[in-house]
Amino acid sequence: MPQAGKRTVERPQSPDQFRKSKRAELRIWWREIDRVLLSLILALMVIGTAAVAAASPASASRLSTTDVTLPDLYFFSAHIRWQLLGLVTLVGVSMLARENARRLGVMLAGAMVLLLFLVPIVGNEVNGARRWINLGMSFQPSEFLKPGFAIALAWIWSWRLRDPGMPVMWIATGFMVLVAALLMLQPNFGDTILFCGVWFVLLVLSGVSVQRIGAVFAGGMALVVATYFLYDNARHRIDAFFGGGTAFDQVDLGQRTLLAGGWTGTGFWLGLRKMKLPEAHTDYIFSVIGEEFGLIACAIIVILYLAIMVRVLVRLVNEEDLFTVMAAAGLATQIGGQAFINILVNLQLFPSKGMTLPLVSYGGSSTIAVCLGAGLLLAITRRNPFLSRETPGLRQLLSEAKADIAGRSAGGSGQGDRA
Repeated sequence: MPQAGKRTVERPQSPDQFRKSKRAELRIWWREIDRVLLSLILALMVIGTAAVAAASPASASRLSTTDVTLPDLYFFSAHIRWQLLGLVTLVGVSMLARENARRLGVMLAGAMVLLLFLVPIVGNEVNGARRWINLGMSFQPSEFLKPGFAIALAWIWSWRLRDPGMPVMWIATGFMVLVAALLMLQPNFGDTILFCGVWFVLLVLSGVSVQRIGAVFAGGMALVVATYFLYDNARHRIDAFFGGGTAFDQVDLGQRTLLAGGWTGTGFWLGLRKMKLPEAHTDYIFSVIGEEFGLIACAIIVILYLAIMVRVLVRLVNEEDLFTVMAAAGLATQIGGQAFINILVNLQLFPSKGMTLPLVSYGGSSTIAVCLGAGLLLAITRRNPFLSRETPGLRQLLSEAKADIAGRSAGGSGQGDRA
């Protein structure tokens, strides 16, 4: 026992103690992390590395000039560097505790919204849109806002646990409207749809009534129609989509390239149609995969994205924390929604959106942003396997919402839950 009046002095950790503590942290991380989800994410990153290697010659050729000739593997070499940085980001963020992941997501959302206010003023214009900002490195604030947006919405909705009377639905909706307005100033209609989709999924999970969901859906369709008449770029792309396009449209070129390889593909670096494809290494990398690796490889990629979303839902079935359920569902929706919009564009089933394939497409800062979102998803879904769950979690949330909606419909009140 130390004597009264004497202070005990803590000795600094020795190098051996520091290494032991780090190894202990890694063991805890490996025990709690969803290794199945991590494996699915890494599988997509590996596929992306091979896909960028296949697409790099086409993009390097198209972007070369008479003064500068880019080597065939220019984008592949850069992609490897960004992938390594993204992997470090993914693992580092996934080691955060759930509370720290929430704080990071909320702070990220706030910082990126502030930058979105600056983009129309000091942003760089590329292809008629002002979406980029340069702060020592050129990046799109909207890309880093994606994971932060899902976590911020989940955090707002979790307030109702402390104060059931708080109008969290209107606060979350106001936040979404603000983000959508800032994105449309760039303009960025594709990301606006994605952000609204994440908000809508969390709205459904919050247990609102069918009447409100129907009203939201009708309002969304009205806004899309208004955008068609007020937003020239969206109108031109929608007209081209429904008009069938021509052999020179990038969406038509993407579909032709996708189907050119048949089921098994032409073989690595043997594709020819990719050489005419714009943005082969980013927006239309799925078409390059179809040509060189075949439709079977494309199907595997679709299955991997579906597996990620299903795995997250399975992980949440017995989760009792509302924030965790909402945040993980929002992050999974963001990754899966962006992936399927990109795939549908390549299949000529959706108007062109200029949206990359997450974890697969080439990207600089966007690769870091996607890996950051994946790391946050892994951090939020971490779970001690030795802790028992006493509540049914998501299963109870959905069943109670369904029963409440049925009861209100039978009562004819027509009023929804307080969100």
